[in-house]
Amino acid sequence: MRHSMGKYRWVVVTLLFFATTINYLDRQVIGLLKDSLAKDFNWSETDYSRIVMAFSSAYAIALVLFGRLIDQIGTRLGYAVSIIIWSVAAMCHALATGTLGFGIARTALGAGEGGNFPAAIKAVAEWFPKKDRALATGIFNSGTNIAAIAGPPLIAWIFSDFGWREAFLWTGALGFIWLIFWWWLYEIPSKQKRVTAAEFDYIHGDADEKLPDSGKKTGWSELFRFRQTWAFVLGKFLTDPVWWFYLFWIPSYFNTTYHLNLTKSAIHVSTVYVVASFGSILGGYLSGWLIKSGMPVYKARKTSMFFFACCVVPIFFVRYTTTIWPAVWLISLAAAAHQAWSANIFTLASDMFPKHTLSSVVGIGGMAGSVGGILFPLLIGILLEHFKLLGLLGTGYNIIFGICAVAYLLAWVIMQVLSPKMEYASQL
Repeated sequence: MRHSMGKYRWVVVTLLFFATTINYLDRQVIGLLKDSLAKDFNWSETDYSRIVMAFSSAYAIALVLFGRLIDQIGTRLGYAVSIIIWSVAAMCHALATGTLGFGIARTALGAGEGGNFPAAIKAVAEWFPKKDRALATGIFNSGTNIAAIAGPPLIAWIFSDFGWREAFLWTGALGFIWLIFWWWLYEIPSKQKRVTAAEFDYIHGDADEKLPDSGKKTGWSELFRFRQTWAFVLGKFLTDPVWWFYLFWIPSYFNTTYHLNLTKSAIHVSTVYVVASFGSILGGYLSGWLIKSGMPVYKARKTSMFFFACCVVPIFFVRYTTTIWPAVWLISLAAAAHQAWSANIFTLASDMFPKHTLSSVVGIGGMAGSVGGILFPLLIGILLEHFKLLGLLGTGYNIIFGICAVAYLLAWVIMQVLSPKMEYASQL
């Protein structure tokens, strides 16, 4: 039976992978061009932090709204609406003539991109049993790294040969190409004619899949009654901002600390995300392997996440490096551990909640991560501006790396206290 089982679920993962790649490519263009745009538009570190916060604020709100919308209208249509909005917004950056224009474009981009992860996590839950979900999530989530690998050389080439406006236009247009394939290839398994009976049975092999769906509508307030919700929310709140720091500030950190420019630092930035890509996939594989080896689902996820939290700690020692490559490898390890952590924390949501509430839960957790993403850049901007005036910019980065080092262990402890066994919320 396994020999004849179809593999269409991996087509779905491929679609999610490319959507996530485009999502992160669109959002990172401004980070890669930060130093050049700052000169053209006379931005201070605080100005740039406010632009990042405009994106983060809109993204936080959109995660919740899209999470609810996708639970109501379905993954297929919800994802399409999301990518149309964010692709148009990405291209509109080319129309900006000042800081306000970039702030408006970033707000619109955040509003559209808020649909990516609620839709993608729900699609994985629709197409994979629990033992395979972390791996599937790790694969599509590695698109964030592929964007960061391809982004620096691609954006550097477009910028140097054509200009910064074209960088936003060309990357933004990719979403419309993806949309054609999404509308053609995606449906839920029960409506997808390309899926075999054997694959359908495999997808729905979990015990809770056999429980009848209550059919009731679950409000946001009801979700907050569950400790599982709070475990997911606080885990995202404490760790998501660290990834956003890597995305928006690491290129600038390499440039200012080691006296490089966008072209020269591209290899170092790309290296970070090559390593992170392996972390994303291996992180998803590890918990799945532990489950298949007989470990309970919750214990496999928690054990994996504790290991990855420990792998972030060495980033603290970036402050003691004197050349760029040791710093690159320490940051690479932390970035890989984050992506592995992310593959598992997203999958925890699908472990704990039924599918008809999943996008809502992911949206709430994503909003919490984005709120952290609003507050952390504010702190980063203040620290870097303060120490830059004192001629001690490196000290500001040292403090920030120290915060990153302990964030995951703190999140793991809090999640352990709130929901030690990550029980399934069968009451919903």
